[in-house]
Amino acid sequence: MKAFRLDDLEAERAANNGAYLQFLRERNMSVGLYALDAGTVDPQQPHRQDEVYFVVSGRGVITVGTETTPVARGSVVYVPAGVPHKFHHISEDLRVMVVFSPPES
Repeated sequence: MKAFRLDDLEAERAANNGAYLQFLRERNMSVGLYALDAGTVDPQQPHRQDEVYFVVSGRGVITVGTETTPVARGSVVYVPAGVPHKFHHISEDLRVMVVFSPPES
C-alpha cells in the first residue's frame, strides 16, 4: 500500500517551486497534485494520456475542447487524450489531483 496526505504533498510541491508534483507512478497510471493560484494562467498543452481531474480546493473554470464548466471542491472532470484544455478565471487558489492513464511521460 502507498498512502499520502494532501498537506504533505502540498508542502513538497511548494518546496520544489513547481505547479505540479507527481507523487505516484505505476504501470497503468500516474497521479499528481496540480496547483494554480488565483488569477494565474494555466500553461497546459494537450497530453497524450487520458486524464481525470479531481478538484480538492479552490474555484475556477475549465474548458475542454469546446465545452466550459465551472469547477470547485469536489468537481471531477475527464479529459480525453489529445484534447486541448485549460483552467481559467481562477478566483480561489486551485489544488487539483490529476490521474493520467497510461502514466504521464
